[in-house]
Amino acid sequence: MRASQFHIATLREAPADAEVVSHQLMTRAGMIRKLAGGIYNYMPMGLRVIRKIEAIIREEMDAAGAIELLMPIVQPAELWMESQRWQKYGPELLRIKDRHERDFIIQPTSEEVITDIARAELRSYRDLPKNFYHIQTKFRDERRPRFGVMRGREFTMKDAYSFDRDQTGALASYQRMFDAYQRIFERMGLAFRAVAADTGAIGGSASHEFQVIADTGEDLIAYCPDSDYAANIELAKAMPLLLAREAPAALMQQVATPGKARCEDVASYLNIDLAQTVKSLVLAVDPEEAASGAKAQIYLLLLRGDHELNEVKAGRLAGLSGFRFASEAEILEYFGCEPGYLGPVNTLKPVKLIVDDTVAMMSDFVCGANQAGFHWVGVNWGRDLPEPLTADLRNVREGDPSPDGKGRLSICRGIEVGHVFYLGTRYAEPMQALFVDEDGSKKLMEMGCYGIGVTRLLGAAVEQNHDDRGMIWPASIAPFSVVILALGLNKSQAVRVASENLYAALREAGIDAIFDDRDLRPGVMFADWELIGVPWRVTIGDRGLAKGEVELTARRGLQTESLSPEDVIALLKQRLA
Repeated sequence: MRASQFHIATLREAPADAEVVSHQLMTRAGMIRKLAGGIYNYMPMGLRVIRKIEAIIREEMDAAGAIELLMPIVQPAELWMESQRWQKYGPELLRIKDRHERDFIIQPTSEEVITDIARAELRSYRDLPKNFYHIQTKFRDERRPRFGVMRGREFTMKDAYSFDRDQTGALASYQRMFDAYQRIFERMGLAFRAVAADTGAIGGSASHEFQVIADTGEDLIAYCPDSDYAANIELAKAMPLLLAREAPAALMQQVATPGKARCEDVASYLNIDLAQTVKSLVLAVDPEEAASGAKAQIYLLLLRGDHELNEVKAGRLAGLSGFRFASEAEILEYFGCEPGYLGPVNTLKPVKLIVDDTVAMMSDFVCGANQAGFHWVGVNWGRDLPEPLTADLRNVREGDPSPDGKGRLSICRGIEVGHVFYLGTRYAEPMQALFVDEDGSKKLMEMGCYGIGVTRLLGAAVEQNHDDRGMIWPASIAPFSVVILALGLNKSQAVRVASENLYAALREAGIDAIFDDRDLRPGVMFADWELIGVPWRVTIGDRGLAKGEVELTARRGLQTESLSPEDVIALLKQRLA
C-alpha cells in the first residue's frame, strides 16, 4: 500500500469529549470519526485493525471446531418474549416497530435467535455437539455512552453458542472456548487475565471474563501474584480477617457522638481504630405483586467501618434478589432515627439481620445507637446481640488473604474484552430447544455462550499500548506492520530506487508494509506514524545510503539501528514471524 493512495487524516488535537487516551489517539490518528453519541465511523486505518482482529478470531474459532454463520441485526420480539427477556433486559434493549406495528429489537446479543435455529436444525443426539458463531453488529442503548469505542452503543462482537447433550459435554465445550480465548488474546499481543465473573443479564452459572490490564479500565480485578487465582472484584471471595472472636473486654454503653454520622468521624472522635467500628446498611425487597398491599421486607446489613458493600454478592443472597436501598421513611419507621446512627441494637421493628463474615468475628465493637448523636461502644455478639446470620458481603481489598490460601491479593484495573458463560438450559427450557436422545427420549440441550468485543479490543489495545507520542500497536493487529519513510523522495533518485526496491521485497516476503510516498516534511511524516503506531519504521535517506545503510526503528521505545537493506528484510521477517 502506498500512502498517497490510502486515506491518512491525522489531527493535531483530540475532540473535547474524548475522555480516555484510546478515544483521543484513535480520533487524532484518523481511525474513527464520531457520527452520533456512541456511534462511530471506522475509517480505513481503523478498519484494517478490525479486520486483523477478526482474522485471528476466525482462525482460532475454526480451529476449536466452531462453525461460522450470520444472524440478522433485527430480531422479532416474539423470540425475546419466549425467553422472558423482553421486559427483563431493560432500557438498553432498543425496541422498534415495523410498518405493520409489529415489535422488533436491534440485537444486543443473539441467544434467542441461535436457540431458535438450534431447535429447528439440531433434532437428534447425532447432531450434537455443535458450536455456531458469527461476527456481527450489535446495539445497546447505553444511557451515557463514553470512552469512545469501549462504551459505545453500536459495536461489533463475535458471539458463539454451543449446544450439547448434557452438562458434561457443555462444560467440555466451555473449556474449549476458554482455551481458544486464551490463544486469541495471546496472539493479539495483549497482557490479560481470565477472571471468575458474575453472569449478569445473560444468565447461567459458570462465567469467566477476559480482562485486558490497563490503568484506565472500568473493572477492578483481584488476583494473587503467587497463584492462578483471579476474579472480578464483584465475585472475589473476601476471607474473614479475624480467625477467632476474642472474649468481651468492655461493657456495652451508649456514648454521645454529636454530629458524627460517618464511621471515620466516629473513630476519630472516640480515638479508636476505624476497624473497630461497624457500619449499617438498610436494604428493602419489594413484594412481587405490588398490588397485594404487602410492605417491603427490610434487611439490615453490617460491615466493618473500613469495608464497602459488594452489591452483587448481596443480591445473590436468599431473599435479596432485586433489592434496593431503603427509603428515608422506611428507615425512620424501622429504626426511629436518621441514617448515620443506625445499628442492630433495639430497632423499633424487627428486621432481617445479615452480618459480614469479618464483623461476625469482632468483639467490643462500636455501632449506631438508633438515636441521633449517639453510638454504642463495647458491643459483643452472644452477650448483647444474638449470634448473627453471616455472609460474605464486602469487596476485597489489596493485601487481603487470597481465597486459595496461596498468598495475598493484589488489585488492578482491567477492560473486559471477552466473556464465556455456561448457560445450562437457561434458554433451552423456555424456548423448548429439544433433541431426541439415543434412548428415544426428548431432552433439553445444554448451552454455552461466548463473546468477544471486536471493536472494543481496539480501545483496549491502545489503552495498554501507548506513549506520549501516540499508539503502539502489537504487530499482529497493527494497521500495517512496517512503514517505509523516504526522505527527499522527489529529489533523490537513489532514495526513490532504494525505497521502491525495499517495498517490493517486503511485499514479496509477505510483510504488510506501507510506503509513505507523500511529499511532506520529514518531521510531519515521523509525527504521523508515531501517532498511528505502526510497529516498525524504515527510514531511507541519502546520508545513510552513502554508507549502504537504512535506519530501522522500533515504535516501542523508538530504538533505532542502522542496517543494510538486506539485513532489514531478514530482521523484520524474524521479528514479525
